[in-house]
Amino acid sequence: MNSKQVMDHAADNIRILAASMVEKAKSGHPGGAMGGADFINVLYAEYLQYDPQNPTWEGRDRFFLDPGHMAPMLYSQLALIGKFSIDELKQLRQWGSPTPGHPEVDVKRGIENTSGPLGQGHIFAVGAAIAAKFLAARTGNPTFAKETIYAYISDGGIQEEISQGGGRIAGCLGLDNLVMFYDSNDIQLSTETNAVTTEDTAMKYRSWGWNVIEINGNDCQQIREALDAAKAESKRPTLIIGKCIMGKGARKDDNSSYEHNCKTHGAPLGGDAYKNTMINLGADPENPFVIFDDVKEMYAKRAEELKAIVAARHEEENAWATANPEKAAQLKEWFSGAAPKIDWTSVQQKANDATRNASAAVLGVLAEQVPNMICASADLSNSDKTDGFLKKTHAFVNGDFSGAFFQAGVAELTMACCCIGMTLHGGVIAACGTFFVFSDYMKPAIRMAALMQLPVKFIWTHDAFRVGEDGPTHEPVEQEAQIRLMEKLKNHHGKNSMLVLRPADAEETTVCWKLAMENVDTPSALILSRQNITMLPAGTDYSQAAKGAYIVAGSDENPDVILVASGSEVSTLAAGAELLHKDGIKTRIVSVPSEGLFRSQSKEYQESIIPAGAKVFGLTAGLPVNLQGLVGANGKIWGLESFGFSAPYKVLDEKLGFTAENVYNQVKAML
Repeated sequence: MNSKQVMDHAADNIRILAASMVEKAKSGHPGGAMGGADFINVLYAEYLQYDPQNPTWEGRDRFFLDPGHMAPMLYSQLALIGKFSIDELKQLRQWGSPTPGHPEVDVKRGIENTSGPLGQGHIFAVGAAIAAKFLAARTGNPTFAKETIYAYISDGGIQEEISQGGGRIAGCLGLDNLVMFYDSNDIQLSTETNAVTTEDTAMKYRSWGWNVIEINGNDCQQIREALDAAKAESKRPTLIIGKCIMGKGARKDDNSSYEHNCKTHGAPLGGDAYKNTMINLGADPENPFVIFDDVKEMYAKRAEELKAIVAARHEEENAWATANPEKAAQLKEWFSGAAPKIDWTSVQQKANDATRNASAAVLGVLAEQVPNMICASADLSNSDKTDGFLKKTHAFVNGDFSGAFFQAGVAELTMACCCIGMTLHGGVIAACGTFFVFSDYMKPAIRMAALMQLPVKFIWTHDAFRVGEDGPTHEPVEQEAQIRLMEKLKNHHGKNSMLVLRPADAEETTVCWKLAMENVDTPSALILSRQNITMLPAGTDYSQAAKGAYIVAGSDENPDVILVASGSEVSTLAAGAELLHKDGIKTRIVSVPSEGLFRSQSKEYQESIIPAGAKVFGLTAGLPVNLQGLVGANGKIWGLESFGFSAPYKVLDEKLGFTAENVYNQVKAML
């Protein structure tokens, strides 16, 4: 155990570096970083177990930061362990810098998650804790049972609604491998917290089944005692509520206290206030970017301690691998991130089935053939048909993670963030299902999965107004346009940030699932029908769906018109084409499960499917803009330009013009 003197000095070192980073950048958040320095220092100096030589070690403890605006605290701490240089700290928030304004996932640099909007980061930790429990149960490798997931949350994260979902789930599942520190400093950006909340946070988490410990969050000995108690807890997740001082050590320009002040939350200290703060904390205002010698020595000693700790863990892992060579090889494959090996010929589909049912058939095979896959549902498994997976396994419950299904309850955003956390942990393929209209709840998580390039699988059923009797509140109209935008948005590697697939029938669903499982670079989405869909014409080469768009069997050479759609509308086009054929009109039907994938093909291929200058008619159950990029300005699109209506879906098809007869009429009018 290190002396209180050196521990306090190290915490002050973090405060100095954090405040100086913000000062140099002329923007940022110094106050929270200064208040939280004591906890993060104790964690990294004495508790967090990681391999300094192998940052991607599967059995490492993981630290998930929720309040990303406290990035200067994390970067400063990581500089103390050699993950960032002083020069990199000086480049906070600058172009090309590895120290952006909010941390972005980089495991090799010690950053486990992109923090994103408040609330999501600590739910990623919940998901990672679930993944560790699952891997421990599924492999028997003792390293996963020794892993601890640490999360850091602030007042803002506690206030975000998602915290309720994460708190409920972690308590219900008894995630004793999860330890969360709540930096309760009573200050937020524009007010003190008492202006917006009077809740008893400790009582709230206790009611969810958490072990709650309340301490002085700036006292290293109390932090140690809380962490010891958390590590000893064997049945519940632990919340450590640390009463911290916002802007601890800060001084104003008149040298009076600048602590517990909203102004330090989101702006540089500035001028004489910054200089006075540096002097108060023991730094040279002219040369603040320094790591103190005793702090260097303390962390060098910790690095040596970690070598011994990690060596013992590796020895234990190697003994397990020797006794279980097949499982060890399998585990290596899981953490490689490679696509799983699946016998797709074993998927048997029923003709003219709903694509949600076709998805269930695929999920049943995946449950049997992909042992590291976890499927989740937001209390809809028997309706979004993720029960195809559930029927081949069982759900997680407190004390038993031997199954592979996560019942998230009615909490779509929480579910999605948990699946992101599982994926961040590694070794797990995560999928989650709900109704497509509820993707509205999930947008922040979808964006984060895309930004972090995580291959989470999103399963969305009840894809259009054909939800029918449920009425417009449950009928997706604009949702497909919103999700399709993610195919147009490039990630920082220049790839489409998401793969979005809306299959045209049961057989195309199998191919779309294959594409999703083989996509290990970005999130994938499958948008599936509630109602049965007539199969595409016999002879259709469904494997061509891998190109994003392809010509359906029965299409004519040198067509007079090209008919374009995705999902259930393709079969409507096929029925309309039969009527057009009676008038001698030659047609080509194009199924486009993914425009983004289609646009990734060669220009020659795109031209071979939808030639420039051709007459094109598009049919979409969503906004017409869904097909605008394919149909072009000279074509014609029949879509839905208003919210849906309450009626049986066949009545809606008739009333809204999604019929073969209307396809015939619309095409005739444009020729």
